[in-house]
Amino acid sequence: MSKLPVVAARQVVKVAQKVGFEFDRQKGSHAVYVRASDKRRIVIPVHKGRDLKPGTLRGLIEDMGLSVEKFLAML
Repeated sequence: MSKLPVVAARQVVKVAQKVGFEFDRQKGSHAVYVRASDKRRIVIPVHKGRDLKPGTLRGLIEDMGLSVEKFLAML
């Protein structure tokens, strides 16, 4: 298991867009991204000035269908 870096939500959004996710909607600080090809949906908490917690980041990586190593390569 690879050690996760400290990343902001905007960095996760960039990786999500690279793998085919598109912005759908936002309510408050939670941005919803969907991928039409396989109907996957991820919710990214976008809090200004705060980094994502490791457990949240690991869950988002899993929801995108990526391995930690592949995610790190795409950063």
